[in-house]
Amino acid sequence: MRYLLLGAGLQGRAIAYDLLHHAVGTTGVHLVDRDADAVAALAAWLDDPRVAYTAGDVTDASLVGPLMDEAAVCVSAVNYWFNADLTRLAIEHGAHFLDLGGNNDIVAEQFAQDAPANAAGVTVVPDCGLAPGLAGVLGYYLAQGFDTCDRVGLRVGGLPQDPQPPLNYEIVFAVQGLINEYIEDCVVVRDGEQHVVPGLSELETLTFPGFGELEAFQTSGGVSTLPKTLAGKVRDLDYKTIRYPGHRDQIKLLMDLGLTGSEPVTADDARVRPRDVLATCLEQALPRGGGDLVLLQADADGTENGHHLRRRIRIVDRRDETTGLTAMMRMTGFPAAIVAAMLAHGEIEAPGAHPQETVVPGERMLEELARRGITAEREQDTLA
Repeated sequence: MRYLLLGAGLQGRAIAYDLLHHAVGTTGVHLVDRDADAVAALAAWLDDPRVAYTAGDVTDASLVGPLMDEAAVCVSAVNYWFNADLTRLAIEHGAHFLDLGGNNDIVAEQFAQDAPANAAGVTVVPDCGLAPGLAGVLGYYLAQGFDTCDRVGLRVGGLPQDPQPPLNYEIVFAVQGLINEYIEDCVVVRDGEQHVVPGLSELETLTFPGFGELEAFQTSGGVSTLPKTLAGKVRDLDYKTIRYPGHRDQIKLLMDLGLTGSEPVTADDARVRPRDVLATCLEQALPRGGGDLVLLQADADGTENGHHLRRRIRIVDRRDETTGLTAMMRMTGFPAAIVAAMLAHGEIEAPGAHPQETVVPGERMLEELARRGITAEREQDTLA
């Protein structure tokens, strides 16, 4: 199977590694990135004769289109704003397409391509990362296991193993994307109705085995398409980000001071967006590339055979010191690669544009993660 991988950044590295080392029957991975040094460095690190690479712009249809012709699946690990056009190009060239998502408006554009994708026999699956992505697959999987489902709660966090002040956080993905998650409104389901709540709201404490007391709060994007795919099937649904205690209040202070704003202000005769200044300062001040970990907890409460139950899946993953892949890279890139392999091998046969959770079997995803050393703990409790 041949794959086309767009983007040679952190997640692209994890996806390429997985396709070469874990996906069965991979015959080729073609890397494309506009940064010639980055794509060459990734190819050298992979050190595999099945790898080819091209330095070029993913918006260049004359470059990317022919590469799609040669690939069974195209995986996008570039910024989300490219994905709508890439989806249309993949449909034209007959390549299945998936991406890491991250923006509801772009994903809506992709779902609008359902009819042409179906006619072309192409499957399009946006939002195939961690959250959105894996968390939603597991939430849907748990909800479907009940006769009736009352609640689905998703809690996910990328954290440093050795937290350092001032924020007890290290950079594990793009800072501008992180700011978006904090400041944008968040979709929830309450009493069967979809609502919007502010980012950073509804602070709660939770305990994760081995990590003591942590906090979680609303952030945008994590529920992805679940409010629609579980509409009428779940009473309450939400997604929150896990952090070390006190982090939410520190970010809220920055927001209250206007430092996450997108409207330009004048400083020393220069027009700047506060959020750009904040992003630059965070990139300079916060550590990156250290020992990170990812915590994931998916809960579902429901009724089965007359019993009121809570089912829970927990995953803890840490940086792999052998490969140098961080926990965030593994937990974001590996699920995307798993979906790509499922598409390539016909395990997912669903032409059109689909929410990931409706076409990716939760049990199979857990099996494939376990094969990569990412194991899930499962619990079930009887509720009063």
